[in-house]
Amino acid sequence: MSEEKKIQNLTETVQLFKIFSDLTRLRIIDLLYTGEHAVQAIADALETSQSAISHQLKLLRDMNVVKTRKAGKQVIYCLRDSHIKEIFLIGYAHATECNK
Repeated sequence: MSEEKKIQNLTETVQLFKIFSDLTRLRIIDLLYTGEHAVQAIADALETSQSAISHQLKLLRDMNVVKTRKAGKQVIYCLRDSHIKEIFLIGYAHATECNK
């Protein structure tokens, strides 16, 4: 792998970890870990406005953390793949172990 490609991959990794540095985004990831949800259901569960959730979901989509599917007029969100689940679970496990 060229040094340029390695730097590009590391830069994208930094951007991915920035996604995990926001409480609202982590709460969305935590909720989506349990299964698929529509925007309004996420907003209701997090007691946050739909527009605020939509903004965060766009960031998560842009970083390939979540994916969507249409169900009628609703857009349903879920985590993109098992890597996202693993990153979340490892970070959460580390935080809970450190708080014992």
